[in-house]
Amino acid sequence: MREDNFVVIREYDSVNDAEWNKSILEGEGIWATIQNEIMSALYPTGVMPAQLVVRQEDRKRAEEVLEAYSN
Repeated sequence: MREDNFVVIREYDSVNDAEWNKSILEGEGIWATIQNEIMSALYPTGVMPAQLVVRQEDRKRAEEVLEAYSN
């Protein structure tokens, strides 16, 4: 897959929060990954956040799914 096909939809200070939302998306059939997962755990909070990444074409649906789960 080409790098320009991906988009960061959320940033987290907690890798656990990123993992939780990644699993929600995957449960809905949306491919997702986390960038900076290890680095965000090593550095102090806010220095290098974990980034939740999805395919560009899944962005809208992913945003809707995460919004529905946050309410």
